[in-house]
Amino acid sequence: MKKEEEGSGGGGWLEGLMGEKFFGVCGFHEDRRKSEKNIFCLRCCLSICPHCLPSHPSHPLLQVRRYVYHDVIRLGDLEKLIDCSYIQPYTINGAKVIFLSQRAQSRACKGSTNFCFNCDRILQEPFHFCSLSCKVDYLVCRAGEDVSSILYKFDESDFAISQFEGLRMESSSSEIVDEDGQITPNSILENPLQCKGGSSSSEDPHLIRKKKKKSTGFLPGMVLSLSNRRKSAPQRAPFS
Repeated sequence: MKKEEEGSGGGGWLEGLMGEKFFGVCGFHEDRRKSEKNIFCLRCCLSICPHCLPSHPSHPLLQVRRYVYHDVIRLGDLEKLIDCSYIQPYTINGAKVIFLSQRAQSRACKGSTNFCFNCDRILQEPFHFCSLSCKVDYLVCRAGEDVSSILYKFDESDFAISQFEGLRMESSSSEIVDEDGQITPNSILENPLQCKGGSSSSEDPHLIRKKKKKSTGFLPGMVLSLSNRRKSAPQRAPFS
């Protein structure tokens, strides 16, 4: 993979990607279904929805996915654009992904010695960064390096519109590697309150509904009233 030369490869896409907000409703197609902006145009440096694709027929496009309120990009796509070494990947639906932005630390682990260089998040060995933004921020703000040193000159045909099939990322059979290096089916990295062993879930945890407890079939008040019911006084036959 060749390093990006100045003026080639559209290096301005990185700043746009880091500053863009995804999965909001597209203002041009808000009255249509599946109008979430989950595609990034590497040429226009903005987020678009699937209905906007005809307006970008020959532009290189990058798909952004969401897992538990956080934006992720497949490692196979991102590593064609930028050096992803030492960024910890996670496995979702059998594909390795990288988180776009840093996340709040969810727990403290005693004895851990490997942390993100930028945000101190617990990581596996030998990774140094928990997300793409952490690596970029560290290199630019702390190490004083030029971001162009980690950008690649990419082939636009690798990001053609023809590559977009099944834009929504389902998490019903997802697997994600947590900080301890374990693969846990149907797990949520940032939400320990989710019930384990659920048969299905959607890409956002607030859509997961807890199963209702089965009722016993009797109301306590009804049982109490039946047990306290007094017997009526016996009636005698009238005298003849």
